[in-house]
Amino acid sequence: MYFRGVIIIVNESRLVDLFLELAEIASPSKQEGALKDYLRAALEKRGLRVTEDQAGAAIEGEAGNLFAEIPGTAAGPVLLFSAHMDTVQPGVGIKARVGADGIIRSEGETVLGGDDKIGIAALLEVYDVLKEEKIPHPPIEFLFTVCEEQGLLGVKNFDISRSKAEMGYVLDAGDDPGAIVLGSPALNAFEYTVYGKAAHAGINPETGLNAVKIAAAAIAKMPDGRIDHETTCSIGLIHGGTARNIVPEKCVAIGEARSINGSKLADLTERLIRTFTEEVKKTGARAETKVEQLYPEISLEPDNPAVRLAVRAVNSLGIAPKLINTGGGSDASILNAAGLSCVNLGVGMKDVHTCDEFVSVASLKEITEIVLAIIKMGAMA
Repeated sequence: MYFRGVIIIVNESRLVDLFLELAEIASPSKQEGALKDYLRAALEKRGLRVTEDQAGAAIEGEAGNLFAEIPGTAAGPVLLFSAHMDTVQPGVGIKARVGADGIIRSEGETVLGGDDKIGIAALLEVYDVLKEEKIPHPPIEFLFTVCEEQGLLGVKNFDISRSKAEMGYVLDAGDDPGAIVLGSPALNAFEYTVYGKAAHAGINPETGLNAVKIAAAAIAKMPDGRIDHETTCSIGLIHGGTARNIVPEKCVAIGEARSINGSKLADLTERLIRTFTEEVKKTGARAETKVEQLYPEISLEPDNPAVRLAVRAVNSLGIAPKLINTGGGSDASILNAAGLSCVNLGVGMKDVHTCDEFVSVASLKEITEIVLAIIKMGAMA
């Protein structure tokens, strides 16, 4: 990395080896214990004081969030950098390999876990480069969270008052390095329930009310998919009935709605609930709906100090910064809501949440360089 007349070398082979090692430590949501132990030992070996909070107990998981503070060697705003430890399933038995094309993929029928072990590997390498190159830096905080993939549960149970940060950066966006997320949606989670009436499917089906059929008909009347450029909704799960030969008495559907526009989300939420309830009521069955906001929207302006610092850092590396909105949430959603200006950064993860997930070595190196540039720019602020 060439930065203001100084060459700072990210150790690419060390970084790749570290990512491969991290990827193969199984850490599905609420099962992050082994990775937490590894990461804590790695940070303590580097001389950092690490604390684990009680988030694990609160969410009935194996591990809490890890928090580490790095004293500054130069003036500048306190910077927080965060990545999450958990992965989606299938995430046990991962075998990560680097291809001749410089692409890292998993072997077998698992995800790679680049979401978000790219971020973890990058931050550990950042610390090593800072120390090896004796780079002046402001105070830095590392936050490694649990259970991000299950509704940001780890960061929701983190005591933000422990942080002294003036701005933050989450390494968890799927876009290429250089992407800076200004906006992300609020997400409402829905549970729709139909209460019908059981009956024998072969002897007296006409006396029953088929909750599965009623739910399906109601769902067919509801908005679905892309509503507009800011808003989406979906049904992800449906289950009901107890046996093949019983008219199902109950059916439950699980869905969501997202929008980066709060008023649009409120309107869509009302429309979904009204449509479902009215369609079920027409059949004589009973409808029940539950709504929970899993996280709020982010809406940052380009002149936000955290955004400006990221833009300057990306530009300093000769990369074109890309200010974007995204359809996904992240720990940045909760940190912003808690009052910390926090930007989600693109790390180059591709096809996430699938067994085709991959990341390039080039992207892994670039996001590490970007974080280093943010830190150096922070020291110059």
